[in-house]
Amino acid sequence: MNYNRISKLNKSKLFFWAADYETNSGEGRLGRLFIKNLKIKKKKIIKIKPPSSKFLNYKYIVPFTGILFCWIYFFSKKKVIYLNYLPYWNFLIFLLLPPKTIIGPITGGAVFTKGSSDYLIRKYIFPILYLLSNAVLKIRFKKCLFSTNLLKKYLPSSIIKKSEFNFVFKAIKKIKSQNYFQRKIDFLFYYRDHRNKKKFFPFKLITKLIKYNYNIMIVGDKIEIKGLTNLGFVSYKKVNNLLKKTKYTVISNENIFSFFTIDAINNNVKILIKTKDFKLLKDYRNNFINFNFYRNDLKRLK
Repeated sequence: MNYNRISKLNKSKLFFWAADYETNSGEGRLGRLFIKNLKIKKKKIIKIKPPSSKFLNYKYIVPFTGILFCWIYFFSKKKVIYLNYLPYWNFLIFLLLPPKTIIGPITGGAVFTKGSSDYLIRKYIFPILYLLSNAVLKIRFKKCLFSTNLLKKYLPSSIIKKSEFNFVFKAIKKIKSQNYFQRKIDFLFYYRDHRNKKKFFPFKLITKLIKYNYNIMIVGDKIEIKGLTNLGFVSYKKVNNLLKKTKYTVISNENIFSFFTIDAINNNVKILIKTKDFKLLKDYRNNFINFNFYRNDLKRLK
């Protein structure tokens, strides 16, 4: 299946299921990006609307509700897309979907720390689940699309050959912004109080930045450190407006090309990254700064 042009569909309508289609979430934005990039001649794309239920909104239940809806539309002889939630460890989704279902970008990360509460699951169970997903994708899907390339090391060559990676790059569209040296926000961070993500968050660096009187703002979950400006969860539009006024941000190798990173690139924000991670970068290197986080050289950023 060519994800850039699906022109051989016989139905006049194309239906899609989305577990998340919000504008402010990563899954929602990834799904919207996929639909936006579908170039289908004379087709009407329609979102399947499930019945409202708090129980069905639970992220481990709702995917199987989506599978059920896909089968209903399949038996009605309608073409359907299963858009998200598509973590690579959940091989059951790939196994249970109807034949010829179009799937959205596959997600998943390959970086975790020993200190995380789910370390043993990610280290020992996930690789087994990835093998099961490999077996299913070999047989059931002619083409695969991955949001990043983080999972590539777990994929056999047979799947790599029929896959596209870094779909998230389609969201990169740099915009003109104000003079870099006139920006009033020194650092803008996005923080999630997540058991795996927070292990990568640079709390010590923030403490040093405060010591040198940098203007620091945080979006997302609140951080209890004196000297920070916590803005809470704000809209995508608000984040972009803040990034237009920001000089620097910091990202970790947990997911280098998250949507926050993409937004930073679009707004010409300089992104600080550890030396070992900088060496692995192949794309958009000019937007990153190879930075030694252990050396007291923060003054050079002024």
